[in-house]
Amino acid sequence: MTSATPENYEPAEAGDKEPEPGEIPDSGPGLRASLEAILLVADEPVPVVVLAQVLERPRNEVEAELRDLAVSYVAEGRGFDLREVAGGWRFYTREDCAPLVERFVSDGQEVRLTQAALETLAVVAYRQPVSRARVSAVRGVNCDGVMRTLVLRGLTEEAGTDSETGAILYRTTGYFLERLGLASLEDLPDLAPFLPENIEDIEDENARS
Repeated sequence: MTSATPENYEPAEAGDKEPEPGEIPDSGPGLRASLEAILLVADEPVPVVVLAQVLERPRNEVEAELRDLAVSYVAEGRGFDLREVAGGWRFYTREDCAPLVERFVSDGQEVRLTQAALETLAVVAYRQPVSRARVSAVRGVNCDGVMRTLVLRGLTEEAGTDSETGAILYRTTGYFLERLGLASLEDLPDLAPFLPENIEDIEDENARS
């Protein structure tokens, strides 16, 4: 039997894909690689419509690829998941890997705290137990992200709830004292001489604004 394969036929390399009729070949990264690159640097969930606009691809195509990616990461047992939350998509550490990440962040890295983190930590240390809203009022900016970082670093922890508002209260930890070389909170330097007399009024005004 004579083979119907042309003599000059060369098999396509793995991963090659014949362009559809009318489709313009894409010389850049593929859709999957592009999505991974963008989501890798995203610090909050990215909506599908935004991804579609940036990549100039149909929304349904982008959404289908995102769902395929999420399934493939689970099937491959990766250390991270791709999740659809709060109207967008973002990478998250897999749940059973979280303790390792926390240990790495809190103990394995001697990373200097940012100025914002140091200021927030100081407010907690001198006002504890204190809520995140109260800390934000003192500093005049939202401190939720910084507070989460301090908890993850093991420098602060939850200390019950406020009896009036029900807000979670925070305090410093034994690790905080250890890092500062203090025996107790009583060894913290006195800040009273450096604070304005109407500090409570300033806090209330910041909270209202």
